[in-house]
Amino acid sequence: MTNNLILRLGLGIAAGFLLKSALDARRMQATPRLEKVRDSGPEAMRETPSDWDMVDEQADQSFPASDPPANY
Repeated sequence: MTNNLILRLGLGIAAGFLLKSALDARRMQATPRLEKVRDSGPEAMRETPSDWDMVDEQADQSFPASDPPANY
């Protein structure tokens, strides 16, 4: 009786790991990968902005962080 319970528990855990790995593989295929991320600063932009100040620079350097610069 105890051996049967341990066997079922082991099979359930193994099935859970297999299901998780299959779902992770599917999720990785569906997620697009970024090829290139530009450097910060106006010199790395296609079109240089006409007015660029310290706050713009700090906000650009902090991307993709969600917090604005402290002096904003």
